Amino acid sequence: MRMRDTFIKPMHPEGIKFVAIFAAITLVLFLIWQPLGWIGVGLTVWCYYFFRDPERVTPDRPGLIISPADGVVSLIEKAVPPAELGMADEPLTRVSVFMSVFNCHVNRTPIAGEIKAVAYRPGKFFNASLDKASKDNERNSLRIEMEDGRDLAVVQIAGLVARRIVWWVEPGSKLRTGERFGLIRFGSRLDVYLPDGVQPMVKIGQTMIAGETVLADLTAQG
Repeated sequence: MRMRDTFIKPMHPEGIKFVAIFAAITLVLFLIWQPLGWIGVGLTVWCYYFFRDPERVTPDRPGLIISPADGVVSLIEKAVPPAELGMADEPLTRVSVFMSVFNCHVNRTPIAGEIKAVAYRPGKFFNASLDKASKDNERNSLRIEMEDGRDLAVVQIAGLVARRIVWWVEPGSKLRTGERFGLIRFGSRLDVYLPDGVQPMVKIGQTMIAGETVLADLTAQG
């Protein structure tokens, strides 16, 4: 890897207009007062890195469930998947990955399969690290039918400063493990509802890398 590639990452197209806005404001700030302009430069660089979209090397062994988001595991608990997905009304193990404003916010498919349902629901904007965010916050939910016929749910949840959930998949879409499916702007969380009987291989506080960190293994013996 070249030294330049360590610091300069590809940017998702969703971020182009925001970086342009930050850059334009920075030019105005320089005209007003040079120190303000340098603050604008720092914020523009941050905006660019927020929308970074680096390539990831996804494990390709069948049965692995991969983290859909960069961030930290904030919760592991039993919970019923969002009702709008039409899944069974039984608690499943939910693993929540909290993304700060410094994480890459491009979301990736945790496991290969077909999208059976996509359900957006408006809501509030509590801190995404809180448990009640799963129930009350704005969210977009996906139900993925895996190759073995079982379902897995992944939910994008808006956070305290997030005001836009983006996704580009629809029912019938067939995705590979680690494939990009959406992003959330400015601080948020991803919940993964594991199939019944599948145990997570991560712990609260663990750092996750979207498309790379193994979250669970369908073939593991409990």
